[in-house]
Amino acid sequence: MQLLLILGIALAIAAVAFALQNNATVTVTLGIWSFDSSLAMVLLMAVGVGALIAALVSLPDVIKSRWTSSRLRREVNQLEEEKAALERRSIQLEAELATLTPEPVPPELPPAERPRYLGFKSMLLGNQTEKEKPKE
Repeated sequence: MQLLLILGIALAIAAVAFALQNNATVTVTLGIWSFDSSLAMVLLMAVGVGALIAALVSLPDVIKSRWTSSRLRREVNQLEEEKAALERRSIQLEAELATLTPEPVPPELPPAERPRYLGFKSMLLGNQTEKEKPKE
């Protein structure tokens, strides 16, 4: 965009310089319309009309790009709001999951290290083992 502006300014300077060096009187005729003016004035008017036509031709694209830009900006803002809401919901669900998660099951011990369960015999005799039986 800046390159086009620089080229436009350079073209305008060249047109003005050319027009100032060629200041002879000319007659311009367009259909039934005709007038006499200096060549400089005719050239500057031609450049001005050309710039005006170029601006009018590019105007629909400029308007379309601005509409598209504003629509996309609104869409980005909406998506950012949705993202923030989903992040808040995710944090809420993670907190809820943490309260509902049961305690982890401890790892199973090897058979040699497992505690022995009381059998029927030891329940009748109490907590005495066969070695500790009362002597009669």
